[in-house]
Amino acid sequence: MAGKNRFWGEITAFLALFLDNLGVLVFLSTILIFTFHYPADIIFRRMIPGTALGVFFGDLIYTWMALRLRKKTGRRDVTAMPLGLDTPSTIGLAYAVLGPAYVATHNAQLTWQIGMMTLFLIGVVKLATSFCGAWVQRVVPTAGLLGSLGGVGLLLLGFLPLVESFNEVIVGLVALGLIFSVLLGGMELPGRLPGVLLAVVVATAIHFGLGFAGLLPAFQKPSLHIALSLPVFSVTFLRTLPQSIQYLPLVIPFGILTIIGGINNTESARLAGDDYRTRDILLTEAVTSLVSAFFGGVAQTTPYIGHPAYKKMGATWWYTLLTGIFVGVGCAVGLLTVIVQILPRAVLAPIFIYIGFEIVHQAYRESPAEHSAAVSFSFMPAVASLVMILVGEFTATVHVSALPPRLQTTLQSLTILSNGFILTALLWGSMLAFLIDGKKRHAAVCSLICGVLSLFGVIHSVLPSGALYLPWKISSSLPLTTAVAYLLMAAIFSLLKPREQRAVVVP
Repeated sequence: MAGKNRFWGEITAFLALFLDNLGVLVFLSTILIFTFHYPADIIFRRMIPGTALGVFFGDLIYTWMALRLRKKTGRRDVTAMPLGLDTPSTIGLAYAVLGPAYVATHNAQLTWQIGMMTLFLIGVVKLATSFCGAWVQRVVPTAGLLGSLGGVGLLLLGFLPLVESFNEVIVGLVALGLIFSVLLGGMELPGRLPGVLLAVVVATAIHFGLGFAGLLPAFQKPSLHIALSLPVFSVTFLRTLPQSIQYLPLVIPFGILTIIGGINNTESARLAGDDYRTRDILLTEAVTSLVSAFFGGVAQTTPYIGHPAYKKMGATWWYTLLTGIFVGVGCAVGLLTVIVQILPRAVLAPIFIYIGFEIVHQAYRESPAEHSAAVSFSFMPAVASLVMILVGEFTATVHVSALPPRLQTTLQSLTILSNGFILTALLWGSMLAFLIDGKKRHAAVCSLICGVLSLFGVIHSVLPSGALYLPWKISSSLPLTTAVAYLLMAAIFSLLKPREQRAVVVP
């Protein structure tokens, strides 16, 4: 009986990890195709196979690490670290890099290469910070690190998928009801069926039933054509460094956050009984992200949170081995591409909403209670990014000069707030956390850093594309004005004295 339970635990863990990775690929492709009208062929035949290669190598290495630890300890219950595609940064790159790059250039090949170069830069950041991630974790307040990610979780992973759910409201709410009942409500389905798998199967069946009945206006019959899509090695993307360097404000935080997440996840695994070397875990995610870029990948790999949960399922090393093989080989032979096209966005949307909630919950849980305002404040730039994504879809055919002056000013403010929003959120959250703790000099330094970065468009770029620039080559005075504003705020933090604590008189 124990062997049977372990078998089903292994299968359940595999399905959870596999579907998580599959869902990321589905949203990556659907965002680019339906929001930005990017050519599907490059996504399915080049982006996805190259991206999947990182998962393939990463999960194989983590499987080997588990077998090595098993041999070293003599324990048969060693559970491998789960690895997959990082959901927040993948969604963020689709909305903030790949989509805007295609809108600006109308060159699908160049956009793909910019995505590869961006992933390469993320890999470089990860490689560097894997040696100093613990130091960054000590220096930067948790409210800044996790709050910047929480904004992505709530808005890009939470709200935007919710819109997808209501685009097919019956399909979306059936999937939402099943997934929320199991994952958040703790309810048990008949026959102890896996809730996520059942939600995907039932809601997908409803989607195709309504679609073939003519009740879904945007329904398209999926292509079941399977074509070999082997990843192709290339270095030509390195030429796009000048066009890609403007995305450093996104690259740096995304790279650092996954490294810090890797440190936390490794510690979580150690407390669960599996003591992996942190450096090995971090270097694996950095190297696999770099390798993926050279084969057409556009999304980074990272160790997933939840190792103790996989261990409770009874998973060992089989689930990561199966995930790596199914994702890597499945993409190479074209099978995964077919699955990606079959699964409706409204079906997978609740999974991302759930993940988004977990990220927000973690940001508040791991930050000191008194820093809750700093966490909330760090969400604000992500709000601006969300608004700009939605506004951009409605105003794509409207020239800014045709808008009333007041709306032009509002649009410019939203543009400034949304450009470099991840790095802005990290600095804002840190600044307010320092201020709450009475570390006014640290808060002033954060404000000064914001001022310097805004001067060159690293954050608050005045250009719609979010590109970097030299302030004296920009006709707008906004970079200088914004920098001066941050300088004045730093002066306020430095000159004001902390409130004196009144002595408490005990009667």
